[in-house]
Formats: sequence, C-alpha cells, structure tokens
Amino acid sequence: MARLLVLYKTPKKPAAFDKYYQSVHIPLAKKIPGLKHYGVSTGGVTTPTGDSDIHLVAALDFETVAALKLGLASPEGQAAAGDLANFADGGVDLLIFDTKDA
Repeated sequence: MARLLVLYKTPKKPAAFDKYYQSVHIPLAKKIPGLKHYGVSTGGVTTPTGDSDIHLVAALDFETVAALKLGLASPEGQAAAGDLANFADGGVDLLIFDTKDA
C-alpha cells in the first residue's frame, strides 16, 4: 500500500476548519480515483514531549505510489488539492510513501 499523510497545522479558527473539513473537503477528497481508505485523527495531536502545532492528520491509502500520483493528478485530485487554500490557513504538509507490515 501507499499512503498520503496530510499534516494540517493549527488553523486560525479551529472550529471553522473542522466544520469545513468535515462537510466540504472530505467529500471532495473521497472522490479521488484509486482511494482505498481515508482516515483522520481524533482529539489532539501531540508529541511524546507535549503539544504540537498539528491540528489534524489525515491518512489516505492507495494500492501503489503510482496509483496515488495518478489519483492526485486527476480532476478530482486537483479539486481536492485546490480546496486546501479555502480552509488550511495554518499550513499543510503532504507526505507520500510506501507502507508494509513490520
């Protein structure tokens, strides 16, 4: 499996971020071709030493990195990427990698 890990940094208005993310962005992102699983963090995102600047983590799984990249390049993937500017005002990091069971 391949994973797109999305780290959303703390937004200016967390409640507005959460509402928009749930009602608009998730439905957009779930249309990305090849998406196998979409999971999000719940509660606070912390580090072993305490608080972090991360508000929410999303993990989107695809069969392969190639499938992930094709999904992101699709019109649906481009729509989801373009939507980030509408709510992720704290910043966002996107990480792509292969996964395996250890």
